[in-house]
Amino acid sequence: MSDPTDESRPTNRLANETSPYLLQHARNPVDWFPWSEEAIQQARDADLPIFLSVGYSACHWCHVMEHESFENESIAAVMNERFVNIKVDREERPDIDQIYMNAVQLMTGRGGWPMSVFLTPELKPFYGGTYFPPESRMGMLGFRELLLRVSEIWQERRGELLESADKLTAALADMAGPAATDTILTESLLDGALQASLRSSDRTYGGFGAAPKFPHPMDLRVLLRCWRRFQNADALDVIKLALDKMAAGGIYDQLGGGFHRYSTDHRWLVPHFEKMLYDNALLTSAYVEAYQATGDEQYARVVRESLDYVIREMTQPDIGGFYSTQDADSEGVEGKFFVWSEAEIVELLGDESARLFNYCYDVTAGGNWEGHNILNRPKPHDQAAAALEVDPHELEETLAACRRTLFEARSKRIAPQRDDKVLVAWNGMMIAAMAQAGQVLQEEQYLATAAGAADFVLEAMRDGNGRLLHSYKDGRARFNAYLDDYACLIDGLAELFQATSQPRYLDAACELAETMIAQFHDSDAGGFFYTSHDHEQLITRQKDVQDSATPSGNSMAATALLKLGRLCSRRDWEEIAVGTLETLAGMMEKHPSAAGQALIALDFLIGPTHEIVLIDGANQTEGNELLREFHAHFLPNRVLIRSADNAPPQLQPLLEGKTAIDGAATVYVCEQGACQAPVTGSEALTAELENLR
Repeated sequence: MSDPTDESRPTNRLANETSPYLLQHARNPVDWFPWSEEAIQQARDADLPIFLSVGYSACHWCHVMEHESFENESIAAVMNERFVNIKVDREERPDIDQIYMNAVQLMTGRGGWPMSVFLTPELKPFYGGTYFPPESRMGMLGFRELLLRVSEIWQERRGELLESADKLTAALADMAGPAATDTILTESLLDGALQASLRSSDRTYGGFGAAPKFPHPMDLRVLLRCWRRFQNADALDVIKLALDKMAAGGIYDQLGGGFHRYSTDHRWLVPHFEKMLYDNALLTSAYVEAYQATGDEQYARVVRESLDYVIREMTQPDIGGFYSTQDADSEGVEGKFFVWSEAEIVELLGDESARLFNYCYDVTAGGNWEGHNILNRPKPHDQAAAALEVDPHELEETLAACRRTLFEARSKRIAPQRDDKVLVAWNGMMIAAMAQAGQVLQEEQYLATAAGAADFVLEAMRDGNGRLLHSYKDGRARFNAYLDDYACLIDGLAELFQATSQPRYLDAACELAETMIAQFHDSDAGGFFYTSHDHEQLITRQKDVQDSATPSGNSMAATALLKLGRLCSRRDWEEIAVGTLETLAGMMEKHPSAAGQALIALDFLIGPTHEIVLIDGANQTEGNELLREFHAHFLPNRVLIRSADNAPPQLQPLLEGKTAIDGAATVYVCEQGACQAPVTGSEALTAELENLR
């Protein structure tokens, strides 16, 4: 990876960018352009094809290809002579990434990053792939040879190439939105998703499928809802096994908290070591809900450790807002920051503590990965204590002290680089997760951090017209926001309002919902486009309908509008959400693992979904106690309002006629505005909540 601070090498155009990923390439000998009209016009004027390279800062193989090819003077000379070269950060321009990733998948049957695509000057793709080694080897075409071949075809057989590009572009247009189906939004879609998840679950090591293994937090949250809806004990077993194994595995940072991207093996031991903000947001929500459903304190511990990591290492100091990613590599070696030798641990802990720690955390002289040790907990705590003949409580105290010592020692190592840009959608997910955790765990710090991030995004990441801007870095907010930016932030603000009762968050959510509908909604066919109506025109305009590592924009838009519509008694917003879910119904039926967030929204839609209103009495402490009781239950299909004197006008339809009974804190449980008899006292509320379960 190039060192952007190495002033001995001249810079290219990327030196003026804010993206850490682009800045990493600013001293490559490649004459890189950022995505721009200047670059496109250059290709047209010079009659050259475009080489488009897409990646992100935490991508290990992106760094490898840079070092092998983009830092190679002779390869760069071929690129500069025969192509116009454009470098894109997929996290800044997901609209570009989506289109050309679809193209690569159509051409090769697979995708990934770095993504390498060749385009005509009209931006139509005609060849692509992912990582290429610099020279041909082991059956893989080398990048130098590929460049020469593509250039030769461009010059000598351009007609064939342009015909292929036209066909591929037409195919991309056909993929731009979901296929029409006659599937109806019913409970059967949830049952189908339940059965598919149970069939694909790994009953030994937890999770779904084989290696590489991804966490699938949205699918786990769907299973939780199916367990509740269908009273399916098997579903809860699958959920608990997955959450337990991930929390005990190497995919979880046993010292610092937080989850790595995915596991390269089937038993969660060896992660791809980068840490992504969105993974930790989505998994936090899954563990919070599992804690509500089971009462297992280990899930609460994982939530606290993960969010403490985000606050410590992924939050802008003083001004709020969450950073995006941390690299897998440090000192040019993947995972070096996180792994240990047995000798290091013995030296730091002493013989006896090291004996206990190493047994519990799978540390050996030979290591469990490439001669090193990835900390993990292969044995349950009580089983390890019995084998070591130590009291479980005493063992936990010893292990906690060991973890603190090792964490302090690790903090002195050279840490992985961090991509410190702030993205609206990922911040929205983490705001929602922190708001949920703050309520359930009664942790004011999480609520304050969520509020700080929300305030930062609303103040620093909007243009003069109040429209969201997608990315913030070094004091600059840039790029028109995308559908998922609006949808995830609206959802996060709705959760934050319910957690804090601060009217400004509900006001902002409603304002952004109106903008999202005006700028992204397809009033003819239903659903939402990924880009706004006034966005830069690309070769096709897509609708983001499939979940990937993050929820699709359409499924999050439906989720947010259902929630906000129920809070504000806006049936028009709920109807748009229903229309959006109808466009996703075929996906939910045929590919439920790609529609987890849509299924979460569907579960909310089908209900029964309740509006819970808490009216404080003379003693606010009593209201706090009722809230604690409420949050001890897993009740996903509800919205919660705690009445206050400054309640925003949007809530008046729900609050009308509701008062405290005899001065006591009073709870009203309603459905579509029809309310049951008011409840006072913790015991009566518990009984009412058990009925709702």
